Amino acid sequence: MYKTTFGWFFCKQGILIFTFMDYTTGEHFKNKDYVKSPLLVGEYEDCIFEDCTFFGAEVSGVIFVDSEFINCDLSNANINLAAFREVQFSGCKMLGIRFDNTNDFLFSVGFSQCRLDFSVFYMRSLKSTLFDQCSLKEVDFTEANLSGASFNGCDLYGAIFDRTNLEKADLRGAENYTIDPDSNMIRNARFSISEVSGLLSKYSIHLE
Repeated sequence: MYKTTFGWFFCKQGILIFTFMDYTTGEHFKNKDYVKSPLLVGEYEDCIFEDCTFFGAEVSGVIFVDSEFINCDLSNANINLAAFREVQFSGCKMLGIRFDNTNDFLFSVGFSQCRLDFSVFYMRSLKSTLFDQCSLKEVDFTEANLSGASFNGCDLYGAIFDRTNLEKADLRGAENYTIDPDSNMIRNARFSISEVSGLLSKYSIHLE
């Protein structure tokens, strides 16, 4: 584990301001409550957060690089301008997360066995992202780039797809989705026969 502090400049309303940020690498944070004791704003690289509580916590401006969250509760956390670069989430509860408000520079995430219901990925680049065994009920994917993404074993009940790029996406293992082929890009996307009705619901036809 290595931890240091560095300074950087930013401009606010025409004023040049110098501030300090912590840089932490290779640390394993376990059973931490970041609601009672907020995570320090800084950059966390190659870190693991396990069984930690971020429910409704303030995580604005924090930078995560090559890090992993395991069995954490991040529901309703404020991640405004937070950065997620090559970050994996496993077994996490993440209800109502506004990923559309995060820093989009090098944004890259992956999810396994997570509950992401009611979260928002509006206009996020999720190219080749893996969603594995996740609950994605009523998640907003409006104008998101999901080209090449995979939804293995995911529940997409009520998820919003509007002007979404789903080219080459793999939805063969997904269920309960409704996708309008006229409003989304689905060229070379892969769907299962059992769920094809989710592509035809607007036409009010019956498959038997």
